[in-house]
Amino acid sequence: MAWYDEAVFYHIYPLGLTGAPKENPYGEPEHRLNTLLPWIAHIREIGCNALYIGPLFESVGHGYETTDYKKLDSRLGTNEDLAGFVAECHKQGIKVILDGVFNHTGRDFFAFQDIKKNRENSAYKDWYCNVNFWGNNSFNDGFSYENWGGYDLLVKLNQHNPAVKDYICDVIRFWVSEFDIDGIRLDAADVLDFNYMQALRHTANEVKPDFWLMGEVIHGDYTRWVNEGTLHSVTNYNLHKALYSGHNEHNYFEIAHTVKRLYGMGGNRPDGLKLYNFVDNHDVERIYTRLNNKAHFTPVHILLYTLPGVPSVYYGSEFGIEGRKERFSDDSLRPALDLSDYADAAKNNSFTRLIAALGKTRQNTPALSYGEYNELLLTNRQYAFSRNHNGRSVVVTVNNDDSDYTMTVSAGNDAEYIGALSGEKVSVNGGRITVNVKANSGEIWIPVTGDGADAAIDAGFSGLDVKDAAAEIKQAEKMPLEETAEKKAVPETSDEKAASEQKTEKKTVQLDEPDKKDAAEKTPEQNTAGPASDKKTPAAGENVSGADAAYTEAFEKGKIAGLQEAILAIMGKNGPITDQMRKDVMDNVYHDSLINWIKSFR
Repeated sequence: MAWYDEAVFYHIYPLGLTGAPKENPYGEPEHRLNTLLPWIAHIREIGCNALYIGPLFESVGHGYETTDYKKLDSRLGTNEDLAGFVAECHKQGIKVILDGVFNHTGRDFFAFQDIKKNRENSAYKDWYCNVNFWGNNSFNDGFSYENWGGYDLLVKLNQHNPAVKDYICDVIRFWVSEFDIDGIRLDAADVLDFNYMQALRHTANEVKPDFWLMGEVIHGDYTRWVNEGTLHSVTNYNLHKALYSGHNEHNYFEIAHTVKRLYGMGGNRPDGLKLYNFVDNHDVERIYTRLNNKAHFTPVHILLYTLPGVPSVYYGSEFGIEGRKERFSDDSLRPALDLSDYADAAKNNSFTRLIAALGKTRQNTPALSYGEYNELLLTNRQYAFSRNHNGRSVVVTVNNDDSDYTMTVSAGNDAEYIGALSGEKVSVNGGRITVNVKANSGEIWIPVTGDGADAAIDAGFSGLDVKDAAAEIKQAEKMPLEETAEKKAVPETSDEKAASEQKTEKKTVQLDEPDKKDAAEKTPEQNTAGPASDKKTPAAGENVSGADAAYTEAFEKGKIAGLQEAILAIMGKNGPITDQMRKDVMDNVYHDSLINWIKSFR
């Protein structure tokens, strides 16, 4: 057993949470990271024992265009601040993993700057992919190179170069020796070279016992990345999509099918494939925003904490804040929050009380970390399964319907079970329990004499009836949770937006982190069959003719072609356009990516 086998993660995007400027002035350090020290106690209070925080190191803007891997971003403070922050996390029993952006660097990184200065004579000309001194790029450097996702701001490292591998492995050693971190989340792991990742895993095994490597992977056969030679875990985007759409569409079959398929990938063993589970993060909409029925916040999180895998909560979502993905900005997904605004949330906020109860239950119930998964009941609107460990069964029941539902399911050999959230007790009759699952809610049933029973008896949900909790959450659709949360989460008004856009036109635009799902054509919603989609669909009875559909398709293609021609025209003013440059532009058929590309020209 390793620490990450029993981890419950909290995820922080520090530049957003601290309200750091969008552009790095490279000035004197501002000690914003220290303002997050009070959050450590909050993280522990809601039942999390691990923190994923990043990106942290010196960068141009959003943090993923690294300037210096060995220096805390000056907008956040100094290396001493980071060392002190990690030490305080450890003191309070919280492991820490950082973002490792090892697929690409920013243009201010020393190796790229040396190429700009010395061109063909640079000792670092082979540190990046396909550097061509006969080409050009959107910054008119007089040479071209391979970027990530169509963004010349992000210069792709040559992972086959031994010098690059050695440098990045040395960065990992530095992070451990200087900051004592416990693991790394590899950004864009689904495009990393496998030999490169094997070198990183070798270094991870060397630097610290149980040092954890987790990779950002959107879709595919996760076992390609998760194995003894490469990574310990990857981001479970498959389950992420299933959790919200399975509730929005009243389709628990989608969730159960996804779980069964992923569990099978790991050899149908609880230790076979421990994926990093989440319902939202810094790249996707907040779960509270995503759900059509806000009361489904309860069953969604019950599943997050009880299905096979390692659960993670994104900062602020435990308060039930909103966050909508916008065309040109991820700012609303990464807001600045003041913890003092939520000082009594663990007592007075139904969302926070639920998350804290689930965290406490997870930490005190080994079956939820190590137990075998067994499906017990499945309909469109009801779902039950057990997690079996050391001869004991923990039973999970959820219901996405607006009415209560009574179900009878297998429960093992114990005489009595207790609800971890409600404190309700039920008797076992013939190896089965009959329970009433509240509308738009659920429960975790634990043997009264088993692991976790004491925590359940302590009433993890503070004695609040689960039905009442679901009603509170449903009521939140009609009223703001807290004035401060509403102000920080609601998109800006039309007047504010117009003013912001006018201001933006007067200065060089600094892009937010590229939308990885758009740039790499790997959005789970676009690659998973099912009804869930953000695209507008005809209302019932609305007739859309084939001609209308054809016109719409042609119009969209025309917009893309126009953007491509605009980019080529701008590039042509900076120098000759090579066949490769033209191909790069024409291969990019993503609207947002093309818009950001145009905005990147200076």
